[in-house]
Parts: sequence; structure tokens; C-alpha cells
Amino acid sequence: MELVFSGDVFEWRGPAPYFYVAVPDDDSDDIKEASPMLTYGWGVIPARVTVGDTVWETSLFPKDGRYLVPLKDAVRRAEAIGEGDVIDVHMLLGGRDG
Repeated sequence: MELVFSGDVFEWRGPAPYFYVAVPDDDSDDIKEASPMLTYGWGVIPARVTVGDTVWETSLFPKDGRYLVPLKDAVRRAEAIGEGDVIDVHMLLGGRDG
């Protein structure tokens, strides 16, 4: 499953602060429907994500009916991404093999 969307970067100040972009509602619904075929447990979904020129492997986290894409510090530095920025995200769910 391949998705392309834009979203706002936000910081979650849980036990460890982290930055995310939320997958839009419609796309999150599609992921949830396909999740039994994609998840490796606990509801997380492996994904290959591209933002700008940076590509990385990560896992989407379900939160409040949507999925969140974690943005590593290295990705944010490489792409000069800050809190409140709107970024374009390209994802291939299921990791490399989709």
C-alpha cells in the first residue's frame, strides 16, 4: 500500500519527546482496514517513508483513530524540519516489500 499526503509536524511530550506527522483520517481508515495484513504486532505498521531526499524505515503508531509517522532527529535535521512545518510524506506500507 502506497500513500502520499501532507501534514503538520507536532511534538508529543510523552516520556520521551518526539516529533510526528499524523496520517490523514481517510488514509488512516485505509491503513486500519489493511492492518491485519501489515502489522507485526501491537497495531504498529512497518513503513518505508520518504520526506524530501531522506528515506528511512520506521513504524506507524495508532493513536486516537489515526496513525502517526515518527520523525527521527536525523530526518528532521537533514530536511530542516521543525515543529509546525507542513511536510509532504510518501510512504510504502509494509516496509521495503510493501
